[in-house]
Amino acid sequence: MKVVLFCGGLGTRIREYPESIPKPMIPIGNQPILWHLMDYYSQYGHSDFILCTGYKANVIKDFFLNYRPQAYADCVVSAYGTKVELLGEPEQDWRIALIDTGIWRNIGERLLAVREHVRDEEIFLANYSDGLSDVDLDDMIRTFRSSGKLACFLAVRPHLSFHFADITPDGTMKGFRTADRSDLWINGGFFLFRPEIFEFIRSGEELVQEPFARLIEANALMAYKHEGFWRAMDTLKDRQVLEDLVEAGTMPWRLAGAHAGPSPVTLARS
Repeated sequence: MKVVLFCGGLGTRIREYPESIPKPMIPIGNQPILWHLMDYYSQYGHSDFILCTGYKANVIKDFFLNYRPQAYADCVVSAYGTKVELLGEPEQDWRIALIDTGIWRNIGERLLAVREHVRDEEIFLANYSDGLSDVDLDDMIRTFRSSGKLACFLAVRPHLSFHFADITPDGTMKGFRTADRSDLWINGGFFLFRPEIFEFIRSGEELVQEPFARLIEANALMAYKHEGFWRAMDTLKDRQVLEDLVEAGTMPWRLAGAHAGPSPVTLARS
């Protein structure tokens, strides 16, 4: 299945990173979070990517156009550096379409901009490109396919440090609940769509507002609840959590036994 990744927004800035680095290119370990997300999808056999670029598109394009796997993988260098032999089995090839969808477009507009690239797909995947998860993607797809719905999003628990107060109308306290013990679910940014999704999006609309409201009215939207690992990189603390997992070698978003080396890429420029 094709994977649409939204990489073009201005995004939230993370302290210590300059404006010259777009959010999807902020490193987790020695690779950008975008690479980790693409690697997650490719582990499930989905390696045909459509990158909706915009803000600092040249940084993202340069990364893939000048990709040097030997900079990250174990290798043998000979002939004074002119011959490089990679060690280990490489990942499957990635095909990457780099589509400039503009700087100021929102997610809904970016999705509309790549409509022609997914028109022949039965189902396609999409993601915000700033979060990682260990959700079983195969099961999520099976559940969505059997539902007959047109759209699906990953529902996850919010990472909140404060407690929720359970108060009666007269002010009596019934207790406190942490976020993970409450019935709160948020959009985790992992999406599954059928091409009919485009019939619900109007020009200028944000994806999860007006279009999702229409989908709900048509009983065509479902949520896939996930209690496992999920982390969006919105703050420096979020990045540090992901960084610590990489340094410890315990990356939940990697399937057991998956090769951690770099992937060769094939670019489809646009």
